[in-house]
Amino acid sequence: MNTTSASSTQLLRQINSDALLRFALEEQVFTAGEAMAATGLTRATVLGVCDGLVDIGWLEEVEDGQSDGRTHKGRPARRYQVREAAGVVVGLDAGESYFTAIVADLRGRELNTRRQSIDSHALGRAGRGASAREMIRLTLRDIGRTLDDVLLTVVGVPAPIDAYGMSPEGDFWHLMNSGFASHLPGMVIVENDANLAAIAERAHDPSANQATLLTGERFGAGLIVDGHLLRGPRGGAGEMRFLDTLTAGKFVPDEGGTDGFGALARKWARSRVHSYEGKTMLRHIPEGEITAEDVFQAAREGDPFAADIIARLGDRLARIAVVLSSLLDVERVIIAGGISRAIEPVLEHARTLLRTDSDLPLPELVASTLGAEVVVRGAIESALTRIKHEPGAFLPRPPVPEELRGKLQ
Repeated sequence: MNTTSASSTQLLRQINSDALLRFALEEQVFTAGEAMAATGLTRATVLGVCDGLVDIGWLEEVEDGQSDGRTHKGRPARRYQVREAAGVVVGLDAGESYFTAIVADLRGRELNTRRQSIDSHALGRAGRGASAREMIRLTLRDIGRTLDDVLLTVVGVPAPIDAYGMSPEGDFWHLMNSGFASHLPGMVIVENDANLAAIAERAHDPSANQATLLTGERFGAGLIVDGHLLRGPRGGAGEMRFLDTLTAGKFVPDEGGTDGFGALARKWARSRVHSYEGKTMLRHIPEGEITAEDVFQAAREGDPFAADIIARLGDRLARIAVVLSSLLDVERVIIAGGISRAIEPVLEHARTLLRTDSDLPLPELVASTLGAEVVVRGAIESALTRIKHEPGAFLPRPPVPEELRGKLQ
């Protein structure tokens, strides 16, 4: 009986602690009265929980502000805030050819960022994990933090990810999902990169029904329907393999269903630049050096060959939008990734096709404004959401005892 009573008391204390900490993570400085109003807890419970959170390092008590001109009758209100030194979160976009990391505090304020090019196929799985850890260490070092300060690291990878962080069989997916949990600091969550892009877009411009198409070299979709992120039992929701069936004949032999708009623009230009009968400025570039950026720039300058490629990309996007709208009834399709800043001509062409394609409601086509950092920003958003949802699962960096502070300075 005593064991049951103690267990119930401990559970209630944890529930109260989590409720107050969720409130604290949304506030700057707060009083016990404000916490009472937000959580429904009594004053005695709030003060007791706050004292406990101060002791373990989540909160710190701050001096009552007198400089605002307010006067107080009786005892000044006790005021608290989340300790800045309690910990940080890390977002990592672990792509095939680059890593991008952001370190943020527990309110989402960006503290530092770093990006580096990599060769995943040369590094292998273990090398990707070790390189990611070292880059994160350097990113933390620049702001006077260490790996021990990290509460949670969220990693985005170009592979399907199930609810347990695992990917289906496949050499490429196995390489991309590199066993990061054994290399990176704090709790580690691995997620599909397009899903993280969708989370970032929803935080930036909320919509309950949207598809975020992450495109560049590869193509994947993060799908949010009725406010929920779709995943599937093997993490395959949003994989774009169906694109092979939408294309009657491939434009070039090596075109793949998961090729992104950047890869397609480059491949299509290189395969036809010399057989094209008209004039094109792209012939002045060696065939093997033509990039997607060259194609988009040429189209902006009125090059007819580049404009034809843009139109073909628009045709492809319009078909994708119709399929997603028909299956999922999404209201918005967002083109995300580094190419999003140049994608407007493709969107314009796709919109003209959608207006005549059907009498049914069709999704709005928009370009993301988050640029190449959309995945890593989604990783930070995901990390903060996880901590707020389940703060008791994390241990803050403990405060330095008073008697040791002078010795450490």
